Amino acid sequence: MIETLVQTVQHNCNIADARHGGEYTMCTYLMKMREFYRWEQRLEFNERLPKEALGDWLAERESSWLDLEEADFLPLEVCGETLDPFADEMVNALLRPHGLVYSAGLEGCARAQFYLAELESEERQSDGLTLRVSGRELARGLSAPAAMTREHSIYLRREALRRQLWERYEIWRWSSAKNALAEAYACYDMQGDVEAALSLMADKELETVRQHEMGEYLAGEIVGDDWNRMLMEVNHSPAELMARAVRDHLADCTMTLPYLLNNARSDSIHLFIGSLSGMRKQIFPALQGAYERWVNSGGSDELLQLAQQGEQHWQGVALQLCDCYRQGDGDCATQIVRIVEQNHL
Repeated sequence: MIETLVQTVQHNCNIADARHGGEYTMCTYLMKMREFYRWEQRLEFNERLPKEALGDWLAERESSWLDLEEADFLPLEVCGETLDPFADEMVNALLRPHGLVYSAGLEGCARAQFYLAELESEERQSDGLTLRVSGRELARGLSAPAAMTREHSIYLRREALRRQLWERYEIWRWSSAKNALAEAYACYDMQGDVEAALSLMADKELETVRQHEMGEYLAGEIVGDDWNRMLMEVNHSPAELMARAVRDHLADCTMTLPYLLNNARSDSIHLFIGSLSGMRKQIFPALQGAYERWVNSGGSDELLQLAQQGEQHWQGVALQLCDCYRQGDGDCATQIVRIVEQNHL
């Protein structure tokens, strides 16, 4: 049953990749495909990827996608029951005795995403949230976020986080710039035992990811269901990137930054700043300045005050975006861009 389930989930992952793999920029696509190959072949991080074999695999995978773009997702056969592939809570109820965890949903409100992994822990919190932590992944797609929130469940993917940290390290090594990522990776023995270093790093950063997802959940409670409907309307536009950056800042100012600062997690603060996307840096320039002064002084008061200010600021911006969508007068995407550009912090 497990072997068949792994094959079915991977098949559904492949369909999702066939539909959406071309949405990445060429550089991002090639990087993701390289690391997807590393995962599929179970290669160590310090192993050099074989160019010829990788090229053959890439051509074969892209060719197989041509036959899958219009295919329907397959139902899952679990413990004698046939289930919709998006019925993840029903699937998890049946998989729990087998020590497995499954997730299905829409990434970015548009791209279907599935994964199946070994379940490390499951915790039902007092606020009604269920926190699931997974380890070795048995089926996954090209995109593998380190964490996801589905309804009232948060999924933390330890293996995906390790691979994400490796990808960032690989990108940073191309330039070896003296920046926040350099400070973050200098806290670990990346030149020695990279496998052990990444495992240790992932263990520590899993809590950072959890804090962000908790912030995302709280942000969702504030903005309501209209938020995702708004994102669907402005999908694949600068407005979508801006709206997502606003919500990410709200989540991090609410939960992530206060946690890291109050617990003196300097290595994680370096990684947090170094991992910010271009859009997030663009709309929150004060954060970079406060970080640089924190590096020079070691005092966290300014960053804590900025997080408090940011929580109120980004909540207000997020609610403005929702109001703009609800009013429905004119081009929502254009108005989102205007609102965000007028509310940089």
